[in-house]
Amino acid sequence: MTNVYFVRHAQPDTSDHRDRQRGLTQKGLRDRELVTRYLWDKEITAVFSSPYRRAVDTVEPFARQRGLEIRLEEDFRERTVGDGWIEDFDAFTRRQWADFSYKLAQGESLGEVQKRNVEALFRAARAHKNENIVIGSHGTALSTVIRHFRPGYGYADFRRVKGVFPYIVRLALDGDALTQLEEIFVLPE
Repeated sequence: MTNVYFVRHAQPDTSDHRDRQRGLTQKGLRDRELVTRYLWDKEITAVFSSPYRRAVDTVEPFARQRGLEIRLEEDFRERTVGDGWIEDFDAFTRRQWADFSYKLAQGESLGEVQKRNVEALFRAARAHKNENIVIGSHGTALSTVIRHFRPGYGYADFRRVKGVFPYIVRLALDGDALTQLEEIFVLPE
């Protein structure tokens, strides 16, 4: 059994519109400790992350304290929306969830995001069979992974956790088969 702990990043600083460079708010920086405390006794052997700063910054304190290298994996990145500004982002998101092939010019469909994230997940899990690993991730990317295993997972499920920072999902895998999915809400004490 391989346990994969997907860690959706802590609260991002949305005043920074540069997707790859966007860091965390002061609250997000503090909340990284919640992730470290939760993961501390899980016997983690490897840490992967999206290369986006907010994902790396969320898992970095845990990795550093455990002496683990963070392996950046481009395929774990968040979706590319497109080149232009989207006035009604919620309507765009609903449309993407209704049609997994819908995308804007220079953007990705949720189907494309799902494909690359699931392939990267399986590569990491196969390389660390019967181990416990961490993957620093994003809300949309993680939601598409969940949908791969639970096809009924949709827009309403995504909306339910949209504002949850950080958010952890444990996937227990037997080969490529999901045996358990657990949501973990790490909250301040």
